Parts: sequence; structure tokens; C-alpha cells
Amino acid sequence: MHADVDGSFALCLTHDVDRPYKTYQALYDALRERSLRPLRAFAPRTNPFWQFDDITALESDLGVRSAFYLLNEPSLFRQPWRAWTEPTHWLEHLGRYDVTADDIRALVDRLEAGGWEVGLHGSYHSPGDPGRLGREKRVLESMTDRPVVGGRQHHLRLGADSWHHHRAIGLRYDASLGSSSSYGFRWGYRPRRPFDDDFVVFPLTAMEVALPDPGERFVDAWEACRDLLVEAARNDAVMTVLWHPRYFNEREFPGYRRLYRRLVEHALELGAWVGPPRALYERLDYDRGTDPITSDPTAVDGFERGVESSERPTSH
Repeated sequence: MHADVDGSFALCLTHDVDRPYKTYQALYDALRERSLRPLRAFAPRTNPFWQFDDITALESDLGVRSAFYLLNEPSLFRQPWRAWTEPTHWLEHLGRYDVTADDIRALVDRLEAGGWEVGLHGSYHSPGDPGRLGREKRVLESMTDRPVVGGRQHHLRLGADSWHHHRAIGLRYDASLGSSSSYGFRWGYRPRRPFDDDFVVFPLTAMEVALPDPGERFVDAWEACRDLLVEAARNDAVMTVLWHPRYFNEREFPGYRRLYRRLVEHALELGAWVGPPRALYERLDYDRGTDPITSDPTAVDGFERGVESSERPTSH
């Protein structure tokens, strides 16, 4: 731990599984590059966006775990005809995947068996539709051994009543409050309790695309991450980061995997608790009287005071 950093803090690791297969993107790349090479993504057993084995191997090597939020975007062909006139439906339909497909089911089994969290990535139009969100949660739970307790909305979309909906369908936490264009502790250093009960909001501190591009400016990207970690350590903060799985593909997104590893390594060097939000949430067990970071029975009251109350979320 650096001499100028005092106190414990937490780093929550999350991955939104938006596009585990490279499909239309390969066609776009082939046209842009005027090359047939990107079309190799369609070859059997070749999928540059399927990075789950590499991610779990990297995290296992560092002795940490993370959360994977799975998306169940409805097929456009199952939507009312009016949906066909909305560009957002077409955009979300392109590249969608079947969350119940055999390879995704096998992935879920491997993740849970290895100690990773499997959570809900609410579909694009689910923030204002608790019925849809509830169905997505039930489908995902039909594949998991443990109840799904949290997740994040696709594109960080939050409606005025989204957290009410999350709580109503049985989610215990949400990690959607954040930005894809900026990073930092904009929403404070601690999780929020919007209803003053056991429903918790983990603000997003940094999404990989909001940071300087590590393929072009690795030093700047690393300095941004290092500064966030030091700030988190100095303020006993809960820091949450999002790395989409496809960004671990070093050929197409150089620098991001290296940056992620260095981020986690430095957090551990600074004495951080590192893991998925669910594991940290479960340490918010006030019946046991433990602090979520230090496990100090005398520290829980201080953490409760640090948890911020907030107004209802707005759309993002």
C-alpha cells in the first residue's frame, strides 16, 4: 500500500454481455477494410468476441471474480408491427443472441461453478416495462443455480421508476447509474439506498470506452485508472468498473486487456477488496453487524452513514 493511502476500499468488477458473437460487425469491417479477413469471424469455432475463457483465466490468475450480466433482447420478429418502424428495434435486433442457447447455458454453468456472478442485463426497452424485465429475470433464473439478485440496464438506461421495478421483481441491487462518456465518482463514494431499505445502487465509476483509448494512449489510460484507485483508497470508496467482454480481444481492441489486468493488480496492491457486486452486497448483512469492506463489527454504523440517499433515477 502506498504511504499516502490510508484505509480499505472495494473494487467491483462487471462485464455486460451485449454481443458475444461477431456478426454484422464483421461485414462492416470487411467493407471498411476492403478485405475478406474480417469474414473469418463466421468460420466454425472462430469468434473474436467470445472472450469468456480468457477473462476467467485472467481473473483466476489474479485470484478475483467478477459479474457477467446477460442480455435477453427480444427478437424483432416477435414484436408488434409498429416496432419495425423504430430504428432502435432494428439496432438492438442486429447481433442479438439467444440467452437460452446451448453455448450460453454452458457458459452460465461454467461461470457459476467457478464462483463468478451471473446477473441480469435488462433489455433496451425494459426500464419502463416491469413485466418484460420480470420475464427476463425468470428466464435467466431458469438457467442458474442461484437466484439472480442484481444487474445493469442495457445502455445504462434508467426510467423514473426503474428502481421501483427492480425491487418489485426481486432484484436486490442495480449497477446502472453511470456514464459511457465520462468517468469518476460523480455519484459519490458509497453505494446508495434510494428507499432506505436493503435495495442498493452501485454507481458505475468507469466504463472502458470512457477512458482514453489504451491502444493509442496507454499511459494516459493507466494514469486515469491509477488516479481513480488512489481516490477510492483515500475515501474508503466502493469503485465499480465495466469492461465489455469483446474488449478483451487484443487484435481488435489493443490495450484494454492489459489495462484491465493492471487495474486489478494495482487495486490488490493498494489493499482493495476485489470481486463482483453480489459478493459485496452479501457482506452488507446488518444482522451479522459486519462492514462490507473491512468486516470490522464496529465499523458498520460508519458505513451506513456513508451510504447516500438519492432521488429517483432519471433516464440516461
